[in-house]
Amino acid sequence: MKLLRVGPRGQEKPAILDQDGAVRSLEGIVSDIDGAVLGDEALSKLAAVDIASLPKIAEGTRIGPCVGSVGKFICIGLNYSDHAEETGNPIPKEPIVFMKATSAICGPNDDIEIPRGSQKTDWEVELGVVIGKRAKYVSVDDALSYVAGYCTVNDVSERAFQTERSGQWVKGKSHDTFGPIGPWLVTRDEIPDTGNLSMYLEVDGHRYQSGTTQTMIFDVPTIISHLTEFMTLEPGDIISTGTPPGVGMGVKPEPVYLKEGQTMILEVEGLGRQTQKTIAAKP
Repeated sequence: MKLLRVGPRGQEKPAILDQDGAVRSLEGIVSDIDGAVLGDEALSKLAAVDIASLPKIAEGTRIGPCVGSVGKFICIGLNYSDHAEETGNPIPKEPIVFMKATSAICGPNDDIEIPRGSQKTDWEVELGVVIGKRAKYVSVDDALSYVAGYCTVNDVSERAFQTERSGQWVKGKSHDTFGPIGPWLVTRDEIPDTGNLSMYLEVDGHRYQSGTTQTMIFDVPTIISHLTEFMTLEPGDIISTGTPPGVGMGVKPEPVYLKEGQTMILEVEGLGRQTQKTIAAKP
């Protein structure tokens, strides 16, 4: 299934994509696409619904973040061997973990704000993992059973805030709109192999990122197991699993960063496309 949330910001309603690509309302069946409906039993009930009988939602309706009421937005840094190489960093011995503020979450096609004073706003197309049930001390072998599904993520980053302002990376990762997720949450049964997904990102028609999850250093089960050593994962939590090479900071001979008035297009295979325009930060 491809689950999504549609409507004005803060007023999104649950929906599902039918086999013809039409968006149909799930109002009256579930209250939202959030942790309460992401367990296996709840998803099985959704799968049994006659989608063709559901009312269609008008084309052009805004698509919001594919998960509501996210508790934790966890990111994995330098998790692609070819990305670590382009940044001049060694291969991590265990996953690099940092947090992104949940207030950064926005819809997949919402505008991206360039923060005040920013000179180094960058892009990162990533595979997002959505947790479906409470996970604590999970083994690698059992890890995928805790996954509700997957989504496309753009881990937008301000590199100067991230690495030159002291403190933790979260400062460069958490500006409003720095966490577009969606368009869909694709349930895990539709993505049987997360180790061979292609992905790309373009800025103004130029393809900067073109990679595959085959070069991930730590795969999805390993990441989940590792995180649950240190924290309990709850339904609706999102893990953004790292980015392939081609980020702006890695462009040679000079880095390239985002400025106002540009357009990003990005996609992870099977998980849907995002299109975002960059704008000045709002008060």
